[in-house]
Amino acid sequence: MGLLYLLALLVSITGMVMLDRRFRLFFWADRRRAAIILPIGVVFFLVWDLLGIGTGIFFRGETSFMTGLQVAPELPIEEVFFLTLLCYLTMNLFGAARHTLGRVSRRTTGAAEVSGR
Repeated sequence: MGLLYLLALLVSITGMVMLDRRFRLFFWADRRRAAIILPIGVVFFLVWDLLGIGTGIFFRGETSFMTGLQVAPELPIEEVFFLTLLCYLTMNLFGAARHTLGRVSRRTTGAAEVSGR
């Protein structure tokens, strides 16, 4: 049962990859940009976590669903995967919003041109 949370995170990340591939939201839209942005986001939040741990604000909760492996004191390995999921989800949402707003804008512009405005 110690791998359950990590497994859930991996399944969720896989879902993000599939959505990204299907709709070309992040990596499939611009692989180079995504390969730079995703690690920057993960590192930013890891530094944030480490600062929170260092000041005593954050601590590792005990649960049987986690592996018990830590990358630093009070920083479980699952946190790295969670932050990857969080950043990937955010960028997929950004890509989806950008795509949707672009389509709406093109429709509005196209409708205005057809009506002679």
